[in-house]
Amino acid sequence: MNYNYIPTGQHQLPPLPYSYNALEPVISQRTLRIHHDKHHKAYVDGLNKAEINLSDARKKSDYEYIKYWENELAFNGSGHILHSIFWTIMAPPGMGGNPGMQTINYINNYFGNFGAFKEQFTSAAEKVEGSGWAILIWQPAWRRLEILQAEKHQNLTQWGGIPILVCDVWEHAYYLDYQNERKKFIDSWWGIVNWNEVENRLIFASNGQLPLITINTMGYKNP
Repeated sequence: MNYNYIPTGQHQLPPLPYSYNALEPVISQRTLRIHHDKHHKAYVDGLNKAEINLSDARKKSDYEYIKYWENELAFNGSGHILHSIFWTIMAPPGMGGNPGMQTINYINNYFGNFGAFKEQFTSAAEKVEGSGWAILIWQPAWRRLEILQAEKHQNLTQWGGIPILVCDVWEHAYYLDYQNERKKFIDSWWGIVNWNEVENRLIFASNGQLPLITINTMGYKNP
């Protein structure tokens, strides 16, 4: 996987790897359009703005607003990364395959079995306080998987952890389709997990890599 250096303030919204209606009935076309085109775009814009303002601060040696812009950098940067992964680890119903060999092996080795992993991940997603995420990470520090909750985008992280499976439980991810029934959304979401991509991301992560877009997710055309 070749990585391109991204200059200051030039992050871009990645395209969806499928059409806006491809995830129905789990996620509606309307929800997906708003979530991707507006919410994710706002994080990209916020990240670019934060980088540009911090670049200006360095040039001027003026750090009066350092606390604000560092917060914006963490919040929007984390939002951009997690959303970029989120789109790739979903696929149209029936097209996500089954958990791959490495995924199952690592899950069984640490969580005991797939059922225990799924129950913990679902509970983490359901019970994260406020707006946030459930995240399965590869932790290179101890060479295994772990499940984390993230309040907002960047809180409660574990440094060095590389996300490979993420579930967005901010209300904008599900409210139009499920209202306040977060658990119902999570249960339905399991049906569109792209396990082929999760396996792909686990392999990348075990080699210390975190691509936002991978070749494996480009098979669906977005009109």
